Amino acid sequence: MSVEPLSGAALWTAKIVGACAGSAISVAYLLPASRRDAAARFLVGIVTGIVFGAPAGLALAGHLQLDLALSPPELVLMGSAAASLSAWWALGVLSRFAATLFREPSAGGRS
Repeated sequence: MSVEPLSGAALWTAKIVGACAGSAISVAYLLPASRRDAAARFLVGIVTGIVFGAPAGLALAGHLQLDLALSPPELVLMGSAAASLSAWWALGVLSRFAATLFREPSAGGRS
């Protein structure tokens, strides 16, 4: 398969559609507590999918050995959806890590 460059419109369309799909699945998979949480999760997913869609698609395709089987728009779509879907989970892990890292030692523990 020859690799032809994507037009700007095709690239942005693939990024936005993938990011919206990943965000929607993320919100539906684990329901947020409020509308504000849902909106924040959806927007974080869209931004992450747009920014990291192409590199994530290339990395996934290389890892799964799909790089020759998929067209460039499919790679970007897949990467945007995957980055968007995993963004909230990654932020949760980082948040818990930061909470334990910056927690003050308890007063009742050993010195």
